Amino acid sequence: MKNNSMKKFITACAAVIAFIGVNHPTAEAIINYQVVKGDTLWDLSQQYDVTVESIQAENDLSGDLILIDEILQIPEPPIGVLPLSASMLGEDPTVEPKEEVVEEEPAEPAISLSDEEKDLFARLVEAEAKGESYEGKVAVATVVLNRVESPEFPDTVTDVIHEVVGTAYAFSPVQNGSINKPASDESKQAVEEALTRKDRLEDCIFFYNPEIATDTWIRSREIVTTIGNHVFAK
Repeated sequence: MKNNSMKKFITACAAVIAFIGVNHPTAEAIINYQVVKGDTLWDLSQQYDVTVESIQAENDLSGDLILIDEILQIPEPPIGVLPLSASMLGEDPTVEPKEEVVEEEPAEPAISLSDEEKDLFARLVEAEAKGESYEGKVAVATVVLNRVESPEFPDTVTDVIHEVVGTAYAFSPVQNGSINKPASDESKQAVEEALTRKDRLEDCIFFYNPEIATDTWIRSREIVTTIGNHVFAK
């Protein structure tokens, strides 16, 4: 009975010494390392920055065989606190953790349009902003959508484009027929971007070219920005 108790005591002391040896360098610069499943001499040499031969010499090993729970003395450890074995932590130190990638959902269109409405819309943008930058085309399309959402104008893109003010159409391309010309790919793309727009141009509902505009009333509107040849206003 006494012998069994002594064996248990010695085993417990060995485990404590092994744990302390892994995490704290001794005065003699020797680490007492308890072998765990998966350890190899090469792994330990890389972990502690020593050679396989030095570990073999320190432990009187003639080959690469080491046993689980065996206590190995590792010579010449780095200065400071040593990391626990990666195999003890169940981790592969050569594999960096992957960052979680959050996929952004595609923006929903502000309103739903049929292909025919998109074509009409793009033809208006082409006629009104031909020669303007892509940004300018998106801005013109944004004004049309702002009108759809404004209580001062009709409720659909088609009705906004065909709105009659007094005795004439609100948009001159509808009046002079230039809206019937095909839209460029850039104007089509501008319409698509405007439909998912985040920049509403501060809810502008008017635009005009100050070089050719003859209506004095339109010039009285609050100007928000100027893009190319067009002034955008509320």
